[in-house]
Amino acid sequence: MKKDDFLKLGLDDEIAKKCEAASLEELKEYIPKSRFDEVNSAKKKFESDVKDRDKQLEDLKKSTGNIEDLKKQIESLQKENKEKAEHYELEMQKLRVDTKIESTLSNFGARNIRSVKALLDGVDKFKFDKDGNIEGLEDQIKQIKKSDPYLFANNDTSSVKGVKPVESTAEAKSVDVNNMTYSELVSYMSNNPDFKLNN
Repeated sequence: MKKDDFLKLGLDDEIAKKCEAASLEELKEYIPKSRFDEVNSAKKKFESDVKDRDKQLEDLKKSTGNIEDLKKQIESLQKENKEKAEHYELEMQKLRVDTKIESTLSNFGARNIRSVKALLDGVDKFKFDKDGNIEGLEDQIKQIKKSDPYLFANNDTSSVKGVKPVESTAEAKSVDVNNMTYSELVSYMSNNPDFKLNN
C-alpha cells in the first residue's frame, strides 16, 4: 500500500510513511501471480511434453517391422511434436500478453481488471514492441480512463465526499499502534473499521 492509502485510512503522516516503508519491504520478494501462472504453465507443459516423448520412444522400441514403417512413424511423430510446439508457443504468447495487460491495468489503478480489459479493442491482435510494451495499450487505457473514470481507483470519483467518520470506541482509543508491526496494524484496522488514529 502507498502512503496515500494509509492516510485515507486515518493514519497520521509519520505513521503512514512508516507503514508505506514496511509495505514496500514486505513486497520486495513478492512475485506477481500473473508471472507465477506463466512460469507454472510453462513447467506443466514441459513435464507433459517429456512424458509424451518418453511414451513415443517406448512405443518405437516396442515396434517391430521394416525400416520404411519406422521412418513413417518417426516422421508422423515429428510432425505431431512440431504442431504441439507451435500451439504451445501461441498459448504462451497469449499468456504473456494477458499478463502484461493485467499488470498495466493494475499500474493505472483499474478497480476491476476484468471489466476494463473487456473494453479494450483488438486484444487478440496485441503485439509487443521492442521495449517489451504492448503497442497502443496505454493509449487505449488512457481513453477508457478519460471516458469512464469511475473504473479507476486514483480518480476524484473514488472517494466519497460528505461522509462523517464514525467515532472511535473507548476500547479502540486505548490501543497503542506505535508498538504494532505493520501486519498487526493492518489486521487490527481491518477488524476494527471504526478505528481512527488521533493526529
